[in-house]
Amino acid sequence: MKRTTHLPFFLLILLTCSALFYTLPAYAQDNSMKKEILRYINQHRTDMGLHPLTTNSIIEDEALTHSNNMAKGRIPFGHDGFDDRMGRIMKQIKPSHAAAENVAEGARTAREVVDIWLHSPGHRKNIEGNYTLTGIGIATDRNGKLFFTQIFILNK
Repeated sequence: MKRTTHLPFFLLILLTCSALFYTLPAYAQDNSMKKEILRYINQHRTDMGLHPLTTNSIIEDEALTHSNNMAKGRIPFGHDGFDDRMGRIMKQIKPSHAAAENVAEGARTAREVVDIWLHSPGHRKNIEGNYTLTGIGIATDRNGKLFFTQIFILNK
């Protein structure tokens, strides 16, 4: 009697299922989550009578690096290295007069992270600040937890 094994099929199913739980949501992967966060932020700013923020690739690169560093455990969750990040940005974007940063972890949607920030007095102050430029970076750790960084720069 020939003995057959279903192990390859079982492993394929197992790998497929585990990938569903540990990958970055598709809308975060294709930058639409960043766009959605910016849309909510600018909608709030407009509602407050403030001008919308414009994205800047230099700022986005720094925000993404910070989110990646937190997600990979290179630095703890928070604002470690803030002065260095802002120094690098302000050397490249002139004139720059002020800077701020919001971070968050664990939110699963753009609306959720913006709501977290808007319900925190310090984060809300940054969102409503006299800034002109922004950059958003999103990274995921190996367990699928999202890390967010939004940097604000006054450039005028």
